[in-house]
Amino acid sequence: MSTRHDALQWHMLKKAQDRLHRWYQNAGRHDLPWRQTDDAYRIYISEIMLQQTQVKTVLERFYFPFLEAFPTLADLAAADLDEVLKKWEGLGYYTRAKNVHRTARLSEPSLPKTVHELEALPGIGKSTAHAIASFAYHTPVPILDANVKRIVYRVNAMKKATDKELWKAAYNLFDHSRPYDYNQSMMDLGAMVCTAKAPQCHCCPLETLCRGKEVPLNYPAKKEKKALPVRQRHIVVHRDYQRFAMRQRQSRFLHGLWGFYEYDAAEDMPQADYIGHITHQYSHFRLEADVYLSGTMPDDAQQWSTLDEMTSLALSGADHKIVALLYASCQ
Repeated sequence: MSTRHDALQWHMLKKAQDRLHRWYQNAGRHDLPWRQTDDAYRIYISEIMLQQTQVKTVLERFYFPFLEAFPTLADLAAADLDEVLKKWEGLGYYTRAKNVHRTARLSEPSLPKTVHELEALPGIGKSTAHAIASFAYHTPVPILDANVKRIVYRVNAMKKATDKELWKAAYNLFDHSRPYDYNQSMMDLGAMVCTAKAPQCHCCPLETLCRGKEVPLNYPAKKEKKALPVRQRHIVVHRDYQRFAMRQRQSRFLHGLWGFYEYDAAEDMPQADYIGHITHQYSHFRLEADVYLSGTMPDDAQQWSTLDEMTSLALSGADHKIVALLYASCQ
């Protein structure tokens, strides 16, 4: 009985994998540039950029300019971190930029080919290592990005699962005979059909396997949303005629980006004139900052820049708003 049941399950899985393959051939996003190459470096850059960032944003603003500046892993390794951060400016999560730079220097002239070696590099987790190995080297391993995770949760009607449980379930669904197409199709299925808010179960090629199709929004269990904390800051821009004092951040947050002087309390500030207020939302907090202009000279300024010179520096979104205030107040 168990053998017949297993054979039936295997047959259902194979039929679902075939439907998924046909769906991908007809509806998949085959024109994405990182699917038009087997260059591991270009695939790697796309995978890192697509973490926490939508495909449309990466395509329209970042992928091609970055590759134009650093066309090969060797070019990226030879570049200064400042150059890399400037090209990453606006993508956010700047640790990613630092990690691709470190990875280039550690692995130049080419990325390693095994999952184990890839996963040992800075900023490359298990799913990203699997993706690079699968798409560049056709290694038969599944991936587990956010879209694929959602499908795995729903197909198995799992509300919660450990990483180990998710990977086991991912391998159970995996099509070893067509690893490249399978992984690409699963990403597209999650992005286009098995979406977070409006899944289209009626046209899903995995519908016959899906145990969560009756109430797909129940899987996975929703995390309770917490209100973003607010950080109140006082930011002082030190001015010497047409030049302004800049510091390169050393803290983990926004490390390597250039910015101005920040104070928790007004009483800690030097004498300065108020020029405006900025608000900026990060992934884990909202910044509310009053901005001031001061004629005092700090001892630890690393660079004095004109407003035009600031355009060549890697700045955070909040600091760009401060530069805009400076343009308005210094006219």
